[in-house]
Amino acid sequence: MTDSKNINNPVGQGGGQRKRQSRAERQNNGPHRNRDRRGAADQKAELVRKMREKTRAAEDAAQAGDAARTGDDTARG
Repeated sequence: MTDSKNINNPVGQGGGQRKRQSRAERQNNGPHRNRDRRGAADQKAELVRKMREKTRAAEDAAQAGDAARTGDDTARG
């Protein structure tokens, strides 16, 4: 009995029982992976947006604190 070494030419499977896989699909880079990567990119973008908002709020609070301290110093002088 001969064994097939090519997944696109399986022995004993008959014609049409198995979908021909592209090179990308054989390397696990099929359309499902593209969808997963898109979802991961969306999650990363959301995380980056939240982090930027937090740092912006912290910077604004720090600037407000500096302005308050500077205003106190001028009132004393």
